[in-house]
Amino acid sequence: MATPKAAGAPGAPAPPRSRGSVTGTRRTVAALFLLPALVLLGALVVYPIGYSVVRSFYDQSGDGFAGVDNYKALFTDDGIRTALKNNVIWVVFAPTVATALGLIFAVLTERVRWGTAFKLVVFMPMAISMLAAGIIFRLVYDQDPDKGVANAVWVGVHDTFAEASAFPKAHPGRESPLKADGGGFLTKEPVRAGVPVSLPLVGVPPDQMPGSAGRAVKARPEQGAVTGTAWQDFTRGKGVGALGVPDPSELGYAGMRIEAVKGGEVVASTKAADDGTFTLPAAADGAHLRLPAANFKEAYNGLDWLGPSLVTPAIIGSYIWMWAGFAMVLIAAGLAGVPRELLEAARVDGATEWQVFRRVTVPLLAPVLAVVTVTLMINVLKVFDLVFIIAPGSSQDDANVLALELYRKGFSEDQPGIASAIAVFLLLLVIPVMWFNVRRLRREVRR
Repeated sequence: MATPKAAGAPGAPAPPRSRGSVTGTRRTVAALFLLPALVLLGALVVYPIGYSVVRSFYDQSGDGFAGVDNYKALFTDDGIRTALKNNVIWVVFAPTVATALGLIFAVLTERVRWGTAFKLVVFMPMAISMLAAGIIFRLVYDQDPDKGVANAVWVGVHDTFAEASAFPKAHPGRESPLKADGGGFLTKEPVRAGVPVSLPLVGVPPDQMPGSAGRAVKARPEQGAVTGTAWQDFTRGKGVGALGVPDPSELGYAGMRIEAVKGGEVVASTKAADDGTFTLPAAADGAHLRLPAANFKEAYNGLDWLGPSLVTPAIIGSYIWMWAGFAMVLIAAGLAGVPRELLEAARVDGATEWQVFRRVTVPLLAPVLAVVTVTLMINVLKVFDLVFIIAPGSSQDDANVLALELYRKGFSEDQPGIASAIAVFLLLLVIPVMWFNVRRLRREVRR
Protein backbone atom coordinates (compact mmCIF):
# COMPACT_ATOMS: atom_id res chain seq x y z
CA MET A 1 0.00 0.00 0.00
CA ALA A 2 1.45 3.35 -1.11
CA THR A 3 1.99 5.99 1.52
CA PRO A 4 1.38 9.68 0.79
CA LYS A 5 4.44 11.70 0.14
CA ALA A 6 5.42 14.31 2.65
CA ALA A 7 4.89 17.91 1.80
CA GLY A 8 7.88 19.31 0.05
CA ALA A 9 9.02 15.86 -1.10
CA PRO A 10 9.74 15.39 -4.77
CA GLY A 11 6.50 14.74 -6.67
CA ALA A 12 4.23 15.86 -3.78
CA PRO A 13 1.28 18.22 -4.69
CA ALA A 14 1.78 21.90 -3.79
CA PRO A 15 -0.36 23.18 -0.87
CA PRO A 16 -3.31 25.42 -1.89
CA ARG A 17 -2.59 29.17 -1.67
CA SER A 18 -4.88 31.18 0.58
CA ARG A 19 -7.01 33.84 -1.17
CA GLY A 20 -6.66 37.46 -0.11
CA SER A 21 -9.45 38.73 2.20
CA VAL A 22 -11.56 41.59 0.91
CA THR A 23 -11.56 43.16 4.40
CA GLY A 24 -7.97 42.20 5.11
CA THR A 25 -5.30 42.72 2.50
CA ARG A 26 -7.55 45.03 0.43
CA ARG A 27 -8.51 47.54 3.11
CA THR A 28 -6.14 50.08 1.66
CA VAL A 29 -7.81 49.81 -1.75
CA ALA A 30 -11.27 50.16 -0.17
CA ALA A 31 -10.12 53.20 1.80
CA LEU A 32 -8.77 54.82 -1.37
CA PHE A 33 -12.08 54.30 -3.12
CA LEU A 34 -14.00 55.73 -0.15
CA LEU A 35 -11.65 58.68 0.38
CA PRO A 36 -13.31 61.08 -2.14
CA ALA A 37 -16.74 60.39 -0.63
CA LEU A 38 -15.40 60.83 2.89
CA VAL A 39 -13.75 64.12 1.96
CA LEU A 40 -16.99 65.44 0.45
CA LEU A 41 -18.98 64.18 3.44
CA GLY A 42 -16.63 65.90 5.83
CA ALA A 43 -16.54 69.16 3.86
CA LEU A 44 -20.27 69.39 3.17
CA VAL A 45 -21.79 67.78 6.29
CA VAL A 46 -19.44 67.24 9.22
CA TYR A 47 -17.59 70.55 9.04
CA PRO A 48 -20.73 72.75 8.71
CA ILE A 49 -22.37 70.94 11.61
CA GLY A 50 -19.30 71.27 13.78
CA TYR A 51 -18.80 74.92 12.88
CA SER A 52 -22.47 75.69 13.62
CA VAL A 53 -22.20 74.05 17.03
CA VAL A 54 -19.08 76.06 17.88
CA ARG A 55 -20.48 79.32 16.45
CA SER A 56 -23.67 78.95 18.50
CA PHE A 57 -21.65 79.60 21.68
CA TYR A 58 -20.25 82.95 20.48
CA ASP A 59 -21.74 86.43 20.34
CA GLN A 60 -22.78 88.47 17.31
CA SER A 61 -19.22 89.47 16.38
CA GLY A 62 -17.87 85.95 16.82
CA ASP A 63 -15.06 87.13 19.12
CA GLY A 64 -16.70 86.88 22.54
CA PHE A 65 -17.85 83.65 24.17
CA ALA A 66 -21.60 83.87 24.89
CA GLY A 67 -22.10 80.54 26.59
CA VAL A 68 -25.70 79.37 26.40
CA ASP A 69 -27.16 82.85 25.90
CA ASN A 70 -27.97 82.10 22.27
CA TYR A 71 -29.85 78.98 23.34
CA LYS A 72 -31.74 80.93 25.99
CA ALA A 73 -32.95 83.23 23.21
CA LEU A 74 -34.70 80.23 21.62
CA PHE A 75 -37.22 80.30 24.47
CA THR A 76 -37.35 84.01 25.24
CA ASP A 77 -37.43 85.65 21.80
CA ASP A 78 -41.06 86.17 20.66
CA GLY A 79 -40.27 85.50 17.01
CA ILE A 80 -38.53 82.21 17.76
CA ARG A 81 -41.30 81.09 20.10
CA THR A 82 -43.90 81.78 17.40
CA ALA A 83 -41.76 79.84 14.93
CA LEU A 84 -41.49 76.91 17.35
CA LYS A 85 -45.26 76.90 17.90
CA ASN A 86 -45.88 76.91 14.15
CA ASN A 87 -43.37 74.09 13.65
CA VAL A 88 -45.33 71.99 16.13
CA ILE A 89 -48.50 72.67 14.12
CA TRP A 90 -46.68 71.73 10.93
CA VAL A 91 -45.29 68.48 12.36
CA VAL A 92 -48.66 67.40 13.77
CA PHE A 93 -50.97 68.22 10.87
CA ALA A 94 -49.03 68.32 7.58
CA PRO A 95 -47.60 64.75 7.62
CA THR A 96 -50.80 63.32 9.08
CA VAL A 97 -53.12 64.86 6.50
CA ALA A 98 -50.76 64.18 3.58
CA THR A 99 -50.37 60.52 4.60
CA ALA A 100 -54.11 60.10 5.15
CA LEU A 101 -54.89 61.55 1.72
CA GLY A 102 -52.21 59.39 0.13
CA LEU A 103 -53.73 56.30 1.76
CA ILE A 104 -57.24 57.20 0.59
CA PHE A 105 -56.08 57.92 -2.96
CA ALA A 106 -54.04 54.71 -3.14
CA VAL A 107 -56.90 52.51 -1.90
CA LEU A 108 -59.70 54.13 -3.91
CA THR A 109 -57.79 54.19 -7.22
CA GLU A 110 -56.74 50.56 -6.96
CA ARG A 111 -59.96 49.27 -8.53
CA VAL A 112 -60.72 51.88 -11.19
CA ARG A 113 -59.46 51.81 -14.76
CA TRP A 114 -58.32 55.39 -14.73
CA GLY A 115 -56.44 54.97 -11.44
CA THR A 116 -53.04 55.33 -13.10
CA ALA A 117 -54.04 58.60 -14.77
CA PHE A 118 -55.40 59.91 -11.47
CA LYS A 119 -52.19 59.00 -9.66
CA LEU A 120 -50.20 60.77 -12.35
CA VAL A 121 -52.23 63.95 -11.87
CA VAL A 122 -51.93 63.81 -8.06
CA PHE A 123 -48.19 63.13 -8.23
CA MET A 124 -47.55 65.85 -10.81
CA PRO A 125 -47.07 68.69 -8.23
CA MET A 126 -43.93 66.87 -7.05
CA ALA A 127 -42.34 67.93 -10.35
CA ILE A 128 -42.86 71.59 -9.39
CA SER A 129 -40.26 73.33 -7.28
CA MET A 130 -41.15 74.85 -3.92
CA LEU A 131 -40.51 78.29 -5.41
CA ALA A 132 -42.99 77.75 -8.24
CA ALA A 133 -45.56 76.22 -5.86
CA GLY A 134 -45.22 79.22 -3.56
CA ILE A 135 -45.86 81.65 -6.43
CA ILE A 136 -48.86 79.60 -7.58
CA PHE A 137 -50.48 79.57 -4.14
CA ARG A 138 -49.68 83.22 -3.51
CA LEU A 139 -51.99 83.88 -6.45
CA VAL A 140 -54.50 81.20 -5.40
CA TYR A 141 -54.92 82.87 -2.00
CA ASP A 142 -55.19 86.42 -3.36
CA GLN A 143 -57.84 88.42 -1.50
CA ASP A 144 -59.45 89.71 -4.72
CA PRO A 145 -62.00 87.11 -5.94
CA ASP A 146 -61.25 88.18 -9.51
CA LYS A 147 -57.65 86.99 -9.05
CA GLY A 148 -57.58 84.41 -6.27
CA VAL A 149 -59.12 81.01 -7.07
CA ALA A 150 -59.79 80.18 -3.41
CA ASN A 151 -61.85 83.33 -2.82
CA ALA A 152 -63.53 83.07 -6.21
CA VAL A 153 -64.90 79.65 -5.22
CA TRP A 154 -65.69 80.75 -1.66
CA VAL A 155 -67.51 83.91 -2.76
CA GLY A 156 -69.41 81.96 -5.43
CA VAL A 157 -70.68 79.47 -2.85
CA HIS A 158 -71.49 82.26 -0.36
CA ASP A 159 -73.41 84.36 -2.89
CA THR A 160 -75.43 81.30 -3.90
CA PHE A 161 -77.06 81.30 -0.47
CA ALA A 162 -76.70 84.99 0.48
CA GLU A 163 -77.24 87.44 -2.35
CA ALA A 164 -74.95 90.46 -2.27
CA SER A 165 -76.24 94.02 -2.46
CA ALA A 166 -75.97 95.89 -5.75
CA PHE A 167 -75.64 99.30 -4.05
CA PRO A 168 -72.89 99.01 -1.39
CA LYS A 169 -71.53 102.52 -2.01
CA ALA A 170 -74.81 104.38 -2.42
CA HIS A 171 -75.51 107.37 -0.16
CA PRO A 172 -77.57 110.59 -0.22
CA GLY A 173 -76.17 113.50 -2.19
CA ARG A 174 -76.56 117.26 -1.69
CA GLU A 175 -79.93 118.63 -0.58
CA SER A 176 -81.25 115.11 -0.16
CA PRO A 177 -84.57 114.37 1.56
CA LEU A 178 -82.85 111.38 3.24
CA LYS A 179 -80.88 111.10 6.45
CA ALA A 180 -78.72 108.32 7.90
CA ASP A 181 -80.51 105.66 9.96
CA GLY A 182 -78.51 102.72 11.38
CA GLY A 183 -76.72 101.78 8.18
CA GLY A 184 -79.72 102.67 6.01
CA PHE A 185 -81.47 105.93 5.21
CA LEU A 186 -84.80 107.46 6.30
CA THR A 187 -86.84 110.32 4.85
CA LYS A 188 -86.65 113.47 6.93
CA GLU A 189 -90.36 114.15 6.54
CA PRO A 190 -93.36 111.79 6.44
CA VAL A 191 -94.82 111.02 3.02
CA ARG A 192 -98.37 111.55 1.80
CA ALA A 193 -100.58 109.52 -0.49
CA GLY A 194 -101.00 111.08 -3.93
CA VAL A 195 -97.73 113.04 -3.65
CA PRO A 196 -94.77 111.39 -5.51
CA VAL A 197 -91.62 110.94 -3.42
CA SER A 198 -88.08 111.44 -4.73
CA LEU A 199 -85.31 109.29 -3.23
CA PRO A 200 -82.12 110.38 -5.01
CA LEU A 201 -78.83 108.65 -4.17
CA VAL A 202 -75.29 108.81 -5.49
CA GLY A 203 -72.08 106.82 -5.10
CA VAL A 204 -72.59 103.74 -7.29
CA PRO A 205 -70.19 103.64 -10.28
CA PRO A 206 -72.14 103.40 -13.55
CA ASP A 207 -70.39 100.17 -14.51
CA GLN A 208 -71.53 98.56 -11.24
CA MET A 209 -75.23 99.34 -11.60
CA PRO A 210 -77.47 96.25 -11.92
CA GLY A 211 -77.82 94.99 -15.47
CA SER A 212 -81.60 95.23 -15.20
CA ALA A 213 -81.51 98.95 -14.29
CA GLY A 214 -83.43 101.09 -16.78
CA ARG A 215 -83.75 104.81 -17.31
CA ALA A 216 -85.17 106.49 -14.24
CA VAL A 217 -88.58 108.16 -14.62
CA LYS A 218 -90.55 110.38 -12.33
CA ALA A 219 -93.35 108.51 -10.55
CA ARG A 220 -96.94 109.48 -11.29
CA PRO A 221 -99.28 110.34 -8.40
CA GLU A 222 -101.91 107.78 -7.46
CA GLN A 223 -104.91 108.33 -5.23
CA GLY A 224 -104.76 106.21 -2.06
CA ALA A 225 -101.15 105.15 -2.66
CA VAL A 226 -97.64 106.44 -2.04
CA THR A 227 -95.51 106.48 -5.18
CA GLY A 228 -91.94 107.56 -5.76
CA THR A 229 -88.62 106.97 -7.52
CA ALA A 230 -85.26 105.78 -6.19
CA TRP A 231 -82.49 106.46 -8.67
CA GLN A 232 -78.85 107.34 -9.24
CA ASP A 233 -78.97 111.14 -9.27
CA PHE A 234 -75.78 111.62 -11.24
CA THR A 235 -75.08 112.55 -14.83
CA ARG A 236 -71.57 112.52 -16.32
CA GLY A 237 -70.25 115.93 -17.31
CA LYS A 238 -69.84 119.12 -15.31
CA GLY A 239 -73.04 121.10 -14.88
CA VAL A 240 -75.15 118.48 -16.67
CA GLY A 241 -78.54 117.45 -15.25
CA ALA A 242 -80.63 118.77 -12.38
CA LEU A 243 -80.50 117.68 -8.74
CA GLY A 244 -83.53 115.90 -7.33
CA VAL A 245 -85.07 115.27 -10.76
CA PRO A 246 -84.54 112.10 -12.89
CA ASP A 247 -82.64 112.99 -16.06
CA PRO A 248 -82.81 110.93 -19.29
CA SER A 249 -79.32 109.45 -18.77
CA GLU A 250 -79.81 108.51 -15.11
CA LEU A 251 -80.65 104.95 -14.03
CA GLY A 252 -83.17 103.66 -11.53
CA TYR A 253 -82.19 101.56 -8.54
CA ALA A 254 -83.74 98.30 -9.76
CA GLY A 255 -84.61 96.03 -6.83
CA MET A 256 -84.04 98.64 -4.12
CA ARG A 257 -86.12 97.72 -1.06
CA ILE A 258 -88.28 100.48 0.44
CA GLU A 259 -90.14 100.24 3.75
CA ALA A 260 -92.84 102.46 5.25
CA VAL A 261 -92.23 102.95 8.99
CA LYS A 262 -94.71 104.26 11.57
CA GLY A 263 -93.88 104.34 15.26
CA GLY A 264 -90.83 102.21 14.70
CA GLU A 265 -92.82 99.44 12.94
CA VAL A 266 -92.84 98.52 9.24
CA VAL A 267 -96.39 98.92 7.93
CA ALA A 268 -95.65 98.31 4.24
CA SER A 269 -92.72 97.43 1.98
CA THR A 270 -91.94 97.01 -1.70
CA LYS A 271 -89.11 96.86 -4.22
CA ALA A 272 -88.31 99.41 -6.89
CA ALA A 273 -88.96 98.51 -10.52
CA ASP A 274 -86.25 98.59 -13.18
CA ASP A 275 -86.84 102.30 -13.74
CA GLY A 276 -86.62 102.98 -9.96
CA THR A 277 -90.35 103.63 -9.44
CA PHE A 278 -92.25 102.05 -6.56
CA THR A 279 -95.77 102.01 -5.14
CA LEU A 280 -96.84 101.55 -1.51
CA PRO A 281 -100.43 101.02 -0.30
CA ALA A 282 -102.51 103.57 1.61
CA ALA A 283 -101.09 102.22 4.91
CA ALA A 284 -97.89 104.12 4.08
CA ASP A 285 -99.68 107.49 4.24
CA GLY A 286 -98.06 109.60 6.96
CA ALA A 287 -95.13 107.18 7.41
CA HIS A 288 -91.43 107.74 6.93
CA LEU A 289 -89.82 105.81 4.08
CA ARG A 290 -86.76 103.82 4.97
CA LEU A 291 -84.12 102.32 2.72
CA PRO A 292 -82.91 99.38 4.89
CA ALA A 293 -79.22 98.77 5.54
CA ALA A 294 -79.46 95.50 3.57
CA ASN A 295 -79.58 97.59 0.39
CA PHE A 296 -76.11 98.95 1.10
CA LYS A 297 -74.37 95.93 2.59
CA GLU A 298 -70.82 95.61 1.33
CA ALA A 299 -70.33 92.76 -1.11
CA TYR A 300 -68.83 89.65 0.46
CA ASN A 301 -65.16 89.57 -0.48
CA GLY A 302 -64.20 86.13 0.78
CA LEU A 303 -61.72 85.10 3.46
CA ASP A 304 -58.38 86.68 4.23
CA TRP A 305 -56.46 83.47 3.55
CA LEU A 306 -53.10 85.13 4.12
CA GLY A 307 -54.19 87.06 7.20
CA PRO A 308 -52.74 86.37 10.66
CA SER A 309 -55.32 83.75 11.63
CA LEU A 310 -55.37 81.62 8.45
CA VAL A 311 -51.93 82.03 6.93
CA THR A 312 -50.39 78.91 8.54
CA PRO A 313 -53.27 76.53 7.61
CA ALA A 314 -53.26 78.01 4.10
CA ILE A 315 -49.55 77.32 3.64
CA ILE A 316 -49.95 73.82 5.07
CA GLY A 317 -52.65 73.28 2.44
CA SER A 318 -50.19 74.14 -0.32
CA TYR A 319 -47.65 71.73 1.17
CA ILE A 320 -50.22 68.92 1.25
CA TRP A 321 -51.08 69.67 -2.39
CA MET A 322 -47.45 68.98 -3.27
CA TRP A 323 -46.68 65.97 -1.04
CA ALA A 324 -49.93 63.99 -1.00
CA GLY A 325 -48.85 62.49 -4.34
CA PHE A 326 -45.54 61.37 -2.85
CA ALA A 327 -47.38 59.63 -0.01
CA MET A 328 -49.85 58.07 -2.44
CA VAL A 329 -47.13 56.52 -4.63
CA LEU A 330 -45.26 54.94 -1.71
CA ILE A 331 -48.45 53.63 -0.13
CA ALA A 332 -49.65 52.27 -3.48
CA ALA A 333 -46.34 50.38 -3.82
CA GLY A 334 -46.86 48.90 -0.36
CA LEU A 335 -50.47 48.07 -1.17
CA ALA A 336 -49.35 46.10 -4.22
CA GLY A 337 -47.41 43.77 -1.89
CA VAL A 338 -50.36 43.05 0.42
CA PRO A 339 -51.45 39.37 0.07
CA ARG A 340 -54.81 39.38 -1.70
CA GLU A 341 -55.87 36.13 -0.09
CA LEU A 342 -56.02 37.87 3.30
CA LEU A 343 -58.38 40.51 1.94
CA GLU A 344 -60.55 37.91 0.23
CA ALA A 345 -60.63 35.75 3.36
CA ALA A 346 -61.89 38.74 5.37
CA ARG A 347 -64.63 39.38 2.80
CA VAL A 348 -65.64 35.72 2.80
CA ASP A 349 -65.93 35.87 6.59
CA GLY A 350 -68.51 38.64 6.17
CA ALA A 351 -66.41 41.75 6.77
CA THR A 352 -67.58 44.95 5.11
CA GLU A 353 -65.22 46.99 2.93
CA TRP A 354 -64.75 49.48 5.76
CA GLN A 355 -63.84 46.64 8.17
CA VAL A 356 -61.43 45.15 5.63
CA PHE A 357 -59.79 48.54 5.22
CA ARG A 358 -59.58 49.30 8.94
CA ARG A 359 -58.69 45.86 10.33
CA VAL A 360 -56.68 44.29 7.49
CA THR A 361 -55.36 46.83 4.97
CA VAL A 362 -54.21 49.53 7.38
CA PRO A 363 -52.42 47.14 9.81
CA LEU A 364 -50.60 45.48 6.90
CA LEU A 365 -49.59 48.89 5.57
CA ALA A 366 -48.42 50.16 8.98
CA PRO A 367 -44.68 49.90 8.12
CA VAL A 368 -45.17 51.87 4.90
CA LEU A 369 -47.35 54.44 6.63
CA ALA A 370 -44.66 54.87 9.30
CA VAL A 371 -41.99 55.44 6.63
CA VAL A 372 -44.09 58.04 4.83
CA THR A 373 -45.10 59.86 8.01
CA VAL A 374 -41.57 59.99 9.42
CA THR A 375 -40.14 61.16 6.09
CA LEU A 376 -42.68 63.97 5.90
CA MET A 377 -42.03 64.93 9.52
CA ILE A 378 -38.34 65.39 8.76
CA ASN A 379 -39.27 67.36 5.66
CA VAL A 380 -41.64 69.78 7.39
CA LEU A 381 -39.09 70.58 10.07
CA LYS A 382 -37.00 72.12 7.29
CA VAL A 383 -39.84 73.91 5.43
CA PHE A 384 -38.77 77.38 4.36
CA ASP A 385 -39.60 78.17 0.73
CA LEU A 386 -43.38 78.04 0.94
CA VAL A 387 -43.58 80.19 4.07
CA PHE A 388 -41.11 82.75 2.73
CA ILE A 389 -42.92 83.12 -0.62
CA ILE A 390 -46.62 82.71 0.23
CA ALA A 391 -46.87 84.70 3.48
CA PRO A 392 -47.00 88.46 2.77
CA GLY A 393 -44.83 90.80 4.81
CA SER A 394 -47.78 91.83 6.99
CA SER A 395 -48.37 88.28 8.25
CA GLN A 396 -44.96 86.65 7.83
CA ASP A 397 -44.33 86.96 11.56
CA ASP A 398 -47.52 84.96 12.22
CA ALA A 399 -46.51 82.25 9.72
CA ASN A 400 -42.90 82.10 10.91
CA VAL A 401 -41.15 78.71 11.22
CA LEU A 402 -37.71 77.79 12.56
CA ALA A 403 -36.03 77.52 9.15
CA LEU A 404 -37.34 80.94 8.15
CA GLU A 405 -36.36 82.44 11.51
CA LEU A 406 -32.86 80.99 11.04
CA TYR A 407 -32.62 82.84 7.71
CA ARG A 408 -33.94 86.07 9.19
CA LYS A 409 -31.63 85.98 12.20
CA GLY A 410 -28.59 85.08 10.13
CA PHE A 411 -29.05 87.54 7.25
CA SER A 412 -31.72 90.16 7.93
CA GLU A 413 -30.87 90.78 11.59
CA ASP A 414 -27.16 89.87 11.46
CA GLN A 415 -27.22 87.57 14.50
CA PRO A 416 -25.21 84.54 13.35
CA GLY A 417 -24.84 83.20 16.90
CA ILE A 418 -28.60 82.85 17.39
CA ALA A 419 -28.98 81.56 13.82
CA SER A 420 -26.41 78.83 14.55
CA ALA A 421 -28.25 77.94 17.76
CA ILE A 422 -31.48 77.56 15.78
CA ALA A 423 -29.65 75.32 13.27
CA VAL A 424 -28.33 73.11 16.07
CA PHE A 425 -31.78 73.00 17.67
CA LEU A 426 -33.30 71.88 14.35
CA LEU A 427 -30.66 69.16 14.09
CA LEU A 428 -31.53 67.97 17.60
CA LEU A 429 -35.21 67.83 16.61
CA VAL A 430 -34.48 65.79 13.49
CA ILE A 431 -32.11 63.27 15.11
CA PRO A 432 -34.78 61.43 17.21
CA VAL A 433 -37.02 61.09 14.17
CA MET A 434 -34.13 59.77 12.07
CA TRP A 435 -33.10 57.38 14.85
CA PHE A 436 -36.64 56.03 15.02
CA ASN A 437 -36.68 55.53 11.25
CA VAL A 438 -33.30 53.75 11.18
CA ARG A 439 -34.27 51.51 14.08
CA ARG A 440 -37.54 50.57 12.41
CA LEU A 441 -35.73 49.79 9.13
CA ARG A 442 -33.27 47.51 10.94
CA ARG A 443 -36.13 45.70 12.59
CA GLU A 444 -37.72 45.15 9.18
CA VAL A 445 -34.44 43.75 7.82
CA ARG A 446 -34.23 41.21 10.65
CA ARG A 447 -37.68 39.95 9.77
